[in-house]
Amino acid sequence: MPHECDAGGLTPGGVMGDVPPLVMRAFEAADELGMPRTQDGTGPSCCLPGVGRFLAVLAAGCVGGRIGELGTGVGVGAAWMASAMPADCELVTVELDPVRAAAARKVLADDARVEVIRGDAFDELARRAPFDLVFADGGQSARAVELLRIGGRLVVDDVTPVEALPADSPYRTNDPKRGFFFTDSRLVATEVVLPDLRNSLLVGTRVR
Repeated sequence: MPHECDAGGLTPGGVMGDVPPLVMRAFEAADELGMPRTQDGTGPSCCLPGVGRFLAVLAAGCVGGRIGELGTGVGVGAAWMASAMPADCELVTVELDPVRAAAARKVLADDARVEVIRGDAFDELARRAPFDLVFADGGQSARAVELLRIGGRLVVDDVTPVEALPADSPYRTNDPKRGFFFTDSRLVATEVVLPDLRNSLLVGTRVR
């Protein structure tokens, strides 16, 4: 039965497809902890459905590969990727907050391909690199390139499309995330605007 989601997820008519059961379990965990499913500017929030679906598309192609995530939260992004990735793929996700890490472990406990670690995300993933796909949901996007194999992809969310920014926003001309993605010679990158037109993500492929 379709579920209605917001911010670039499922539309009322089910146009973009059903939400995987594992993602619904992660949403429930987020609700229990009072972690918002959409960005409200007050603190950490869940991976948006539009971002999750994009991650699922990339994860589905990681045959025999390895996926890393910096910043698990309660496991929403990891749930999207785990629901789509091939049987021979593995996912390592790291969360610093002990409460959120514990919640994510419960959400993802039934999938032996997924390892949830509590600790410093970059340090923990660096020990397990290189990765075919890295979702940097907790900052350190510049350093995250180091975690990729050549041909691997980096995804960063929490970006506002330029056209959706206030006219006087400094991010129209000086956005650190865009500045990194589009000037780092190691990446071929682009920005993907989500269907809600209020959120976007950056994705780059490591070429050197």
